[in-house]
Amino acid sequence: MSVEDILEEAKEAVREIVSRTVRITDIQFEGSVVVIYTKDMDEFTEDSDTMKKLAGKLKRRVEIRPDPSLLDDPEKAEKKIREIVPEEADITDISFKNDTGEATIEAKAPGIAIGKDGKLLNEIKRETKWAVDVIRTPPIKSKTVQDIRGYLGKVRQERKKFLNDVGRKINRDKRTGEKFGRITALGGYREVGRSAHLLQTRDSKVLIDCGIDVSAKDENSEGTPYLNAPELMPLEEIDGIVLTHAHLDHSGIIPALYKYGFKGPVYTTAPTRDLAALLQLDYIKVNVSDARDPPYQSKHVREQVMRTIPLEYGETTDIAPDIRLTMHNAGHILGSAVAHMHIGDGDYNVAITGDIKYDDTWLFNQARNKFPRVETVVIESTYGGYDDLQPSRKDAVEQLKDILDQALNNRNGKVIMPVFAVGRSQEVMLVIEEAIRKEELPKTSIYLDGMIWEATAIHTAYPEFLNNSLKKKIFHEDENPFLSDIFKEVGSMDKRKDICDSEEPAIVLATAGMMNGGPVLEYFKSWGDDPESTLIFVGYQGKGTIGNKIQRGYDKLTLTEKGEKIDIPVRLNVHTCEGFSGHSDRIQLLHYISKMQPTPDRVLVCHGEESKATNLASTIYKKYGISTRAIRNLETVRLY
Repeated sequence: MSVEDILEEAKEAVREIVSRTVRITDIQFEGSVVVIYTKDMDEFTEDSDTMKKLAGKLKRRVEIRPDPSLLDDPEKAEKKIREIVPEEADITDISFKNDTGEATIEAKAPGIAIGKDGKLLNEIKRETKWAVDVIRTPPIKSKTVQDIRGYLGKVRQERKKFLNDVGRKINRDKRTGEKFGRITALGGYREVGRSAHLLQTRDSKVLIDCGIDVSAKDENSEGTPYLNAPELMPLEEIDGIVLTHAHLDHSGIIPALYKYGFKGPVYTTAPTRDLAALLQLDYIKVNVSDARDPPYQSKHVREQVMRTIPLEYGETTDIAPDIRLTMHNAGHILGSAVAHMHIGDGDYNVAITGDIKYDDTWLFNQARNKFPRVETVVIESTYGGYDDLQPSRKDAVEQLKDILDQALNNRNGKVIMPVFAVGRSQEVMLVIEEAIRKEELPKTSIYLDGMIWEATAIHTAYPEFLNNSLKKKIFHEDENPFLSDIFKEVGSMDKRKDICDSEEPAIVLATAGMMNGGPVLEYFKSWGDDPESTLIFVGYQGKGTIGNKIQRGYDKLTLTEKGEKIDIPVRLNVHTCEGFSGHSDRIQLLHYISKMQPTPDRVLVCHGEESKATNLASTIYKKYGISTRAIRNLETVRLY
């Protein structure tokens, strides 16, 4: 059935189900959704079963939107909204989505903006025709979130055309012939970094993740996935990219695909969209500062943002003629997701975990491992080796407090903690803040250098992705741990120099997490040869990184200072505090598989050093009798 046939069928369904007096002005695909525009929204939605009937008839998601001609101009609508809503609501921002006819009001007192029994919302809708959502103002303002919302407002017409094109591509005619499904490993197999998987069927090609190995510094290193693999080319034939989370080893090379001709969508969660853009733009800056050509420019990051289709956890959407995607919480970082894909008409189901944490943390609930159906699981193995057992969160907290207590009381109080801007930073902040508040540690300034402050602000903009306990604290200013006065943003090189030269105790959380560049190296250059200073690792240190070399006991490192090579003796106290990782340890990975519902037929292991990947695969097979393989890059596995 052609796209035109489907749209004609939709028109007939509307005529059949909806009163003929209702004025329908347009019906079209926007992504996977059939969108019906009408000049009679109220009459259209009077019958609560109408939407169910339409969705059932069309076997597709259906949205009803007001005809754009009914909507007040955003400036005019904003003026009316501010006249209707009392000043006590303290509105901080109003944004409009022209493509959906929705307006979002941010207010410090959302209840006042809503009014009793939604009275004010109804009045706003009546006066402006915009559907209104009211949310509480995030306690920390995020420039990234604001910039992305503003940019999407500017490109709304371009985005609408893009969504129409995506809808037509999803609903194209299917090919005839033998059905099949297969996964090709394009990066991140028997290694950590450059994750990329290609899911291919008779009718579709979907790329899951496309990362970069940030530890690959020279031109002879394999830093990017195998983008020239014949299965992947040409890029124009890829139906879409599914991004599991924002870390660069999963997202870092996606903008380059737009540079070389890809025009399709990226499916991910809204916080992942924002965090990925933040990290990718920073990656460009780091390359430029290191006198290296970045693989893409900021305009390609903007194109990625414009072409991203954000999904909620549990929301199912068509992404190709024969593939439906549902994202589930992965527990790793903000917005991280397990990608579950249903292929064909019940032909096959595959789940790709990305990075997972199968345990409750200070930030998130544990990764989901219950699905309607799943035949094949692709699982990470970062800590899948025989000896990769992490302490409990409680033990990890006690260990960190002991190390900090010794550093602050018995030494000079200079502490460096290399952290990833997203995830580990926020967890460590929560733990230290609580310890200082309870007077278990002396009150000390905690300096946040790099993107940590902005990443934290993005966390507060998406509280629905956090666990309930933290969500409640964030919206009570006197309880919000991120607003503690112990946290101080490092906003300039001069401030960084003052901290390095100061005699006062300080705990510095600085990027990058593996010490391969970033502001953390400036503190290491200043304090690395001081036997009274302390360095604490709380995250994974990849092979060949500066952090990994320090962990392995190097007594001297050669770094670059203003273009000149300098030697830094490693004399400071080095500690590794396990238990803060956003990755599951070996036991958690095994439990994730053993407690999965339903039990999968096959497990493919990726995202781990070779020994860890093969060890985990061997153990899953021996313990649970599930066919398991640690395949290599460029191998293809037929699913059915």
